[in-house]
Amino acid sequence: MNIILLGPPGAGKGTQASRLVAERGMVQLSTGDMLRAAKDAGTPVGLQVRDIMARGELVSDAIVSALIGERLDSLKEEAGGDTGPGVIFDGFPRTAAQAEALDLLLAERGQQLDHVVELTVDEAALTERIVGRYTCAKCGEGYHDRFKQPAEAGVCDVCGSTEFKRRPDDTAETIATRMAIYRGETAPILPFYDARGLVAQVDGMAEIGQVTQAIESILDR
Repeated sequence: MNIILLGPPGAGKGTQASRLVAERGMVQLSTGDMLRAAKDAGTPVGLQVRDIMARGELVSDAIVSALIGERLDSLKEEAGGDTGPGVIFDGFPRTAAQAEALDLLLAERGQQLDHVVELTVDEAALTERIVGRYTCAKCGEGYHDRFKQPAEAGVCDVCGSTEFKRRPDDTAETIATRMAIYRGETAPILPFYDARGLVAQVDGMAEIGQVTQAIESILDR
């Protein structure tokens, strides 16, 4: 089973992808990770990527497609010639042209895309969730201004440290920018897949376990 898992920053996409990897044996294909790995490995495609990135240019759709094709082939080899484990596509496709390229890549290997799962969010609630979070500077335990404060104000429940930190990009302005980018990236591909009945939406604001169950029910249809 091959799926695309979509969701804006903070929607929990990474958590859900990790659960699918752990529970179903799926493989998460992140184009960003693949580009970095290819560059470091020095494969023919990787050497092209290295030169392009060294010039500060964007890697073309053709090269990204080649990398994905190579990875799908390697997964098939690792599975002994079978189609291999299911794949979660992360960061690709982001345009209608890339979506068409992915269809071709899969069809050439006797596969298809089965589901496009989008984690939807309430933007105001998501902003509150992200802006209010902070961590212990010593042990990394997570807290929140509203939802999870230390039992003793200013003292970490786990290690007793009195030093805490927040991510500098956890601001309302940054989140608004990220949401706008996400909407811009998904707007071209959601109609493409929706017309084929592949898109299903899950409430990303629900409890983590409930989100997982909702995704599982979609994949089990």
